[in-house]
Amino acid sequence: MKKLSLIALIEASFFAAFAIILDLLPSIKPTPNISISIAMLPIFILAFRWGFRVSVISGFMWGILQIVMGDAWIVTPVQAIIEYVLAFAFIGFAGLFYNPIQKHLRYGEKKIALAWIVAAVFVGSLARYFWHFIAGVLFFGSYAPDGMSPFLFSFAVNGATMLGSWVLCSIVVVLIISTAPQLIIRKNDSLAITQNKAS
Repeated sequence: MKKLSLIALIEASFFAAFAIILDLLPSIKPTPNISISIAMLPIFILAFRWGFRVSVISGFMWGILQIVMGDAWIVTPVQAIIEYVLAFAFIGFAGLFYNPIQKHLRYGEKKIALAWIVAAVFVGSLARYFWHFIAGVLFFGSYAPDGMSPFLFSFAVNGATMLGSWVLCSIVVVLIISTAPQLIIRKNDSLAITQNKAS
């Protein structure tokens, strides 16, 4: 397995800190239980810039920073691990789309690259909120309205938050990458592109 460079780890730390800053900004709250923000944006950009491992590390750092700064809502140690270690690290699953995004951007196929980016943001959002959904069922069922099962309550709240965050983050990241694709293309990256550009 290729060893991560110091630059990659520094960027992972920087983007995790940037995510914390964005998380301090006011979010969109259609209901008290649903909070939609662009805080995941730095992890997504890092995922498209470095790939899976670096973005998972950065998401993990962000979750730990949430706990250290006292910005985490912790009920039990297990819930903290699920919602602030696993959930935040799993945002990095967007990095699984690193190769097609990089390939199409380098070939000048921006529209295809942006479609991959939207898909990657969806996967990263879904991976994160899957764990919040699990935590909601296990630890926050008492907040469900009378007559509603904890399963359905957690699905509705986390599903709405995930979809809203996916749409918002997709719009912002598409605008950013459309105008500044060089933000995620590293000059010294030795990405192996096996397919030739279509003529």
